[in-house]
Amino acid sequence: MIPTQSKMNSTVLAKPHELNDFIHSVNTISYWKLSLTLIFIILIWDQIAYLEKKGSIVGPRFKWYPIIGPFLESLDPKFEEYKAKWYSGELSCVSIFHKFVIISSQRDLSRKIFQASKFVKPCVVDVAVKILRPQNWVFLDGKEHIEYRKSLNGLFTKNALSQYLPPLEDVVDKYMEKFVKISKENNYEPQVFFHEMREILCAISLRSFCGNYITEDQTRKIADDYYLVTAALELVNFPIIIPYTKTWYGKRTADMAMKIFESCAQMAKDHIAAGGKPICVMDAWCELMANGDSSMHREFSNKEISEAIFTMLFASQDASSSLACWLFQIVADRPDVLAKVREEQMAVRNGDPTKRVTLDMIDEMKYTNMVIKETLRYRPPVLMVPYVVKEKFQVTETYAAPKGSMLIPTLYPALHDPEVYDDPDEFIPERWEEGSKASEAKKNWLVFGCGPHVCLGRTYVMMTFAALLGKFALYTDFEHKVTPLSEKIKVFATIFPKDDLLLTFKKRDPLTGEVKE
Repeated sequence: MIPTQSKMNSTVLAKPHELNDFIHSVNTISYWKLSLTLIFIILIWDQIAYLEKKGSIVGPRFKWYPIIGPFLESLDPKFEEYKAKWYSGELSCVSIFHKFVIISSQRDLSRKIFQASKFVKPCVVDVAVKILRPQNWVFLDGKEHIEYRKSLNGLFTKNALSQYLPPLEDVVDKYMEKFVKISKENNYEPQVFFHEMREILCAISLRSFCGNYITEDQTRKIADDYYLVTAALELVNFPIIIPYTKTWYGKRTADMAMKIFESCAQMAKDHIAAGGKPICVMDAWCELMANGDSSMHREFSNKEISEAIFTMLFASQDASSSLACWLFQIVADRPDVLAKVREEQMAVRNGDPTKRVTLDMIDEMKYTNMVIKETLRYRPPVLMVPYVVKEKFQVTETYAAPKGSMLIPTLYPALHDPEVYDDPDEFIPERWEEGSKASEAKKNWLVFGCGPHVCLGRTYVMMTFAALLGKFALYTDFEHKVTPLSEKIKVFATIFPKDDLLLTFKKRDPLTGEVKE
């Protein structure tokens, strides 16, 4: 039977429609296949790249969580997990997103990394460049870094440090009264002092760095908000700044602080130009520039001074807060240690507790300094220091860290080495007596790092805490409430007691030892 013209037209017209449907179906299937194929390739590539970088060192056999790795676990870091990682091998690794992280837990390897400025440089975290500013001196390398650091060395000489002591002691006196008042208002019941320790150390640092140019309100604002910077610069964080995230709040706080520091820098320049004497880091910096000191290789703008001061605060705030928390807890829990500190404090003051502290006096505080040093060893504030590999670096005979990876020397294992420190998990200040095994083991003392990026303020830290502990031991009676979490370690950039430090303070007569309420 011959089809009619109308049927033929209908068939012809239907064919393009059916063809389009078929093409659409094929395209849809292809897109899905293509997407799944790409995902499959990315996952396979991620695993192969991880295995290639891992090589022979210790680490998960595969990335059990593709791409992200153990990102979720890293949001709530646990000291016990860190410790297990350190003791799993001299080199171990983990991969999170695009970052391949290599961890060194052996003393000599950590020292090798610290000193390998040709191959590595400090990197903090990805977002740090945006928060600390890309032109900040901490991101300089090679000759530029050496010259800049040379300029800063003059701010931490013995003469310079002696100028910072009087205002530092003023801050300590003020906070002693504040801590007693807080305790009295709480009927001398132990309460959390974690936040107060962060505030006093921030106030001490800002007075040392900025003198009286920074107001009490500005100091309090920075102290209250600084934890936002800490949170933004955690080792694992989102690498871009999105409104209302940790990094966004951290940058806002950093910008606010740097603006204040810029204003302070100008006031310091005006003060020195008018013939004023230096009493803070900014003053000392401006005086060295004004005098054409050879250590200053050029003039520095207010903005540069501001950024450098902020990095000093960044380097000191969390670490010094950690040290303060552990120091007060440890000393309060050991009455024999506190009694020896008090006895020495009276001795170096020749029986006059009102005598203002000096650097020479601090040099005589042998036992007090041993207590501080043992606290730094027993509970080192900084556990790890991240570096980025600039070019392939042969860390051991059998392993080379690939370019772009993060290489992290750890400090804790070297400071708890039983071959160097007898009973390393015990607090023993006397182990630091002159000529002892511990005091002679210089290579293990990695609290402040080593090499070209060794901490500029290491002498300043010891000076600050000798003055701080000495005054509090004489003029206050502080007690610590021990809980099951007191000796457990919480990681928040640095380390703190997990119960956030429960203390109470009362006034004490330094001559009679009488405690007053």
